[in-house]
Amino acid sequence: MTPDAGTDTRPAPRPHHERRPRLESLFPPALFTAGLVALGWALVREGGHGSEPRHRAQAVVIGLYLLWTLLELRVTFRAAPQAAGGDDRGTMQWYGAARGAVVAAALFVAPWWQGWGPGQWLAAAVFVCGAALRLAAIRRLGRFYSHKVRTLGDHEVVTDGPYRVVRHPAYSGMVLAHAGFVGVLANPLSVAAFLALLLPAVVLRIRAEERALTDLRGYAAYARHRKRLIPAVW
Repeated sequence: MTPDAGTDTRPAPRPHHERRPRLESLFPPALFTAGLVALGWALVREGGHGSEPRHRAQAVVIGLYLLWTLLELRVTFRAAPQAAGGDDRGTMQWYGAARGAVVAAALFVAPWWQGWGPGQWLAAAVFVCGAALRLAAIRRLGRFYSHKVRTLGDHEVVTDGPYRVVRHPAYSGMVLAHAGFVGVLANPLSVAAFLALLLPAVVLRIRAEERALTDLRGYAAYARHRKRLIPAVW
């Protein structure tokens, strides 16, 4: 049957509430891809300065950040189909955007220091320790870890490894790593993004996670004896 001339045969647009989950599911891989491009470009830029010590050292740190990002590849893309559900309350998007803002500001704005000294070595060491702590925490949680706040039906409270010290060591590692990264490539914008965007985003993420974990058997007892992010502080 041929449709009438005045009939609109185009499919009806999806309602807004159906499009939003689709957009949210694209956020983790899109941010990951943008991060790889930015880090790769910065690595080539620093490498183009030849054997100058500061640029060579900065290239190593940027390369390590790139490696760290790749090591979280599976978790990042596993989060994509989960992005529209769970108990996230929108914190994943803010957290991811805040992290991206810190990295972009560090990579694309000229740093305060024009040399490489003990302060930069210390910052680089803090970065490496933070990234290592985060990866160890993710590895220990295994399939229970996700960039998306949610609990599984057989979710268990993990109390050993880095979780023996604080309740959220993956976030402790994230904060340490970015404090070190900003220390290596410090400028007013990267410091401001770290303090005003990333730290509040981490706090909101932790609060969202703890709301989801409250009813998990054994979590209340575990939480009573450990701080969230920094031992003996918070």
